[in-house]
Amino acid sequence: MREDAPVNLTEKPLLGVLKGDRPAVPPMWLMRQAGRYLPEYRALRADKGGFLELVYDNAAAAEVTLQPLRRFGFDGAILFSDILIVPYAMGQDLWFEAGEGPRLAPILAETDLSALKPDFSRFDAVYETVRQVKAALDPHVTFLGFAGSPWTISTYMVAGQGSKDHGLARRMAYNEPDRFAALIDAIVDATVTYLCGQIEAGVEAVQLFDSWAGSLSPLQFQRWVIEPNKRIVAQLKALHPDIPVIGFPKGAGAKLADYAAQTGVDAVGVDETIDPHWANAALPAGMPVQGNLDPLALIAGGQAVEEAVDLIRAAFADRPHIMNLGHGILPDTPIAHVEALISYVRKEGVSV
Repeated sequence: MREDAPVNLTEKPLLGVLKGDRPAVPPMWLMRQAGRYLPEYRALRADKGGFLELVYDNAAAAEVTLQPLRRFGFDGAILFSDILIVPYAMGQDLWFEAGEGPRLAPILAETDLSALKPDFSRFDAVYETVRQVKAALDPHVTFLGFAGSPWTISTYMVAGQGSKDHGLARRMAYNEPDRFAALIDAIVDATVTYLCGQIEAGVEAVQLFDSWAGSLSPLQFQRWVIEPNKRIVAQLKALHPDIPVIGFPKGAGAKLADYAAQTGVDAVGVDETIDPHWANAALPAGMPVQGNLDPLALIAGGQAVEEAVDLIRAAFADRPHIMNLGHGILPDTPIAHVEALISYVRKEGVSV
């Protein structure tokens, strides 16, 4: 286990909020901040070729992680990688089809989990990227690692690709609950290994992305979202008790309250569909929140984004809050709008 000197939280505002601070100006980072909306990223991607090749080139992946920090001065750096590194390490082949997204094989709708041969050395390159970023990172910036949550990862592993309704995974969960539970258990174990490796390499907080949590009924949400994430958090806390965990169950709606109360996460991400005033009333008192600016409001810019920021800050005025989007930044987001957002949030006397 990595042992570090105590951190001065006043010098790391984002980490401070995750531990309960309420600064006058909320710290900021944006989901997918290292990516396709930046010309410097597109140039590097074109030079390196495929997405997976970029992830596995340590120097390039570190450079992508740092690019938005240089341009915008965010308070958080998010590791450049992909949630599907976990099934890749669990033994599925992984590749990205141009214009269509990721593919995994063999698909577990047709193949038993026992047929996969795990190779956790596939995590090693990501850990090296963490070390390189850590060595270059401004000491005031909080370094965030991440993994996909088990339900979301399972939807890709079962279908071999993304889908609109995650029907194959949902059918397996209903029709073969024991088989599906074994898959979730394996993903939990691999995820704990992966996140512990990121922490030991240098990240200071981690986020669990459950991008497809909104596709489940309440009972299925309890079983396949809340319970597995609760186990991951408990195991991480046993090994790294001082590392904050952000949970982000996109699309959870009213189920977000149970998620926050039961999983043990230190903070929750709030997507753009949730009323921030409702979230402030429904979530545990004092729990830090992150979000929930609509990515399309950022594309619109101007009055739309300023009104949204004012609403969010008013709703979370008495709660630790990290300004962020309700989901990932979109590729056609104007850079000038990101700059204006940062200026508006950070200016003195902003309306709340």
